[in-house]
Amino acid sequence: MFNLKDIISSIADVGKKIFKKKDSIKKNDVESIISLCDDLLSNKGAAFGITVAREITDLYQTLSDENKLIFFKKINEKYKASHSEVDEAINTYKKKQDDKNLFNLFRVAEGKRRELFTRMNMSPNGTPVILSLREDLIKQLKNNQDLTSLDNDLRYLFRSWFNPGFLKLEKITWETKAAILEKIIKYERVHHIKDMNDLKIRLGEDRRFFSYFHPALDDEPIIFVQVALGKGLGKSIQELLKPTTEGNTKNDTATFYSISNCQEGLSRVTLGNFLIKRVVYEIQEELPHIKNFGTLSPIPGFRDWFSYLDSEKIKTIIGSSAENINFLKSSDLKIGDTRIVENKELMIKLVMHYLMNEKNKKGFPINNVSRFHLGNGALIDDINVNANVSEVGFKRSFGIMVNYLYELKNIEQNHENYVNSKKINVSDKLKKYL
Repeated sequence: MFNLKDIISSIADVGKKIFKKKDSIKKNDVESIISLCDDLLSNKGAAFGITVAREITDLYQTLSDENKLIFFKKINEKYKASHSEVDEAINTYKKKQDDKNLFNLFRVAEGKRRELFTRMNMSPNGTPVILSLREDLIKQLKNNQDLTSLDNDLRYLFRSWFNPGFLKLEKITWETKAAILEKIIKYERVHHIKDMNDLKIRLGEDRRFFSYFHPALDDEPIIFVQVALGKGLGKSIQELLKPTTEGNTKNDTATFYSISNCQEGLSRVTLGNFLIKRVVYEIQEELPHIKNFGTLSPIPGFRDWFSYLDSEKIKTIIGSSAENINFLKSSDLKIGDTRIVENKELMIKLVMHYLMNEKNKKGFPINNVSRFHLGNGALIDDINVNANVSEVGFKRSFGIMVNYLYELKNIEQNHENYVNSKKINVSDKLKKYL
């Protein structure tokens, strides 16, 4: 049994330690926060740990950008795994291969950085601050590649902390809290939402809107998806964003037309694939007459890629008709240029080459949206010219968009073929363009 006197004494000791430490703590001071990190890692007491974790998260928010970088470099170096200790743990395990020595090897090889962030998360505002911390870190990575291992540790932890099993899926409606609706307008990454009236259209009878939330982030969307119900896959974003007055029972298809990651700190922590599959299940439960699922997806980077092609490469892709699309590089090209529709077949052929043949170092498509959907088990179903005639859509891909089809019976096999053999499945109607 716990002794009340001992508990009170322990709390008093914690209070004394904190009081002494506060005298030396300074705002925007790296040494103060590093000293607290040492205390947090060395002390096992829960009460002391929670208090120190709160001090660290509060102090971190006072650091300037310059001092944040210094802080990252210091904890990256100070709490990384020790090579000599790893060697010693390996030798100990070799001499006696039991669970105790194996666990010790894992602990030593991991270093103390993950443990630091795990203990920092004891702070009442730990999760949002550490999420913000990774946003700051990502901004520094380009010019500080030595911090990649620190970022990898955070990504490793976030995959556990933001596991879909811990997230709550909510259907967003016009009745959802205004604070959440305002954030959704702010976070929409794919098709800009102008105001509440614009958002109301996307919450119409023939539309569905779902978002993941985390219990540690009040009213803060993690990632959300927008869905349009109709007959067949949607072919243009203009049609999908038109107001709808009432539900149509003849609808047979759900078109996912926008997926937005809301938290920069969760970059490269995959959640979109789980969200799509979960929403498919929710729609099937609510609307059993919806049998088909797919997307109307952008092609970010396609226009930039084309701008660097020389005439010989274009001729290799298109053939003798290559000169017909030279207008795509002209300075007078504007949204709605009729030549794009007039050369629809050539545009589709160009897009198909880009999606099928332009690969990254690992042998997968260079287009990140294509990698995402193909990796989820979808196939390329159709290429739609003039599917997004907005300024953003034209800048991304001359207004062209892609339908990716999720055939539920083939998703797993398509995924396996793509991951293991890099096979890209396409619909019969597109095979003539290969």
